[in-house]
Amino acid sequence: MSSQIVDLTYTITESTQPYPGDPPFTSTPHASLPTDGYQVQHLSFGTHIGTHIDAPLHFIQGGMPVHEIALEALISRPLLLVDVSKRCSSDDNPQPKPYALTVADISPYFSAMKSGVAVIIYTGWSKYWGTRKYFSHPYLSREAAEEIVRRGVRLLGIDAASPDETADAGGGEGFAAHESILGAGGFIVENLTNIDKLAENRDTGGGKMSEWLVSFVPLKLCALGGSDGSPIRAFAWKRDLHS
Repeated sequence: MSSQIVDLTYTITESTQPYPGDPPFTSTPHASLPTDGYQVQHLSFGTHIGTHIDAPLHFIQGGMPVHEIALEALISRPLLLVDVSKRCSSDDNPQPKPYALTVADISPYFSAMKSGVAVIIYTGWSKYWGTRKYFSHPYLSREAAEEIVRRGVRLLGIDAASPDETADAGGGEGFAAHESILGAGGFIVENLTNIDKLAENRDTGGGKMSEWLVSFVPLKLCALGGSDGSPIRAFAWKRDLHS
């Protein structure tokens, strides 16, 4: 049984900032209770709005579309939380450009990186959600992204707009993380929130072992040619291993 559930998802509203250049979220009434006796809304949004998943098709020609992703790859995945929040703090490390995480920055977690594990990069950048600074986020260097893939990881999440540098913030590394992870048949989850709650509650205390499990549930979208991504409901819960 789970003792705690943490919602890792942003609420999508008409004020939600899309990735630069992407379409925003809009909602218009189609039917209303006073007029029609029931309510239906017409929604319009890009596939990468809010907390969402990138399918391989997002960057890879002929890559897997989101509706073909097996739920087993996204549900009840053991979580490896890579806490680089202190290294990424703009207060502690002021710099003119977004910080590129190096292999050395993530190396303390290498022994736990393996196939089947969901790796979440905790940068602490969600505190800037809704501001322009959110897009000047830390990101993975090409070498760090390639090392994560080399160790068998195929499910990567981050509490930022992207594991790559956002283009209008400089774009020096291009899309190395997307190309590496999606190119290996993996998946990327972006715009996670409440990761600090996972960092604060890693242990149950009293010597009792526990672990966090995570699930990322996308819409089963299938646009013409397949859909490259989808908003998701992301959540984590702590499972007691000896319960």
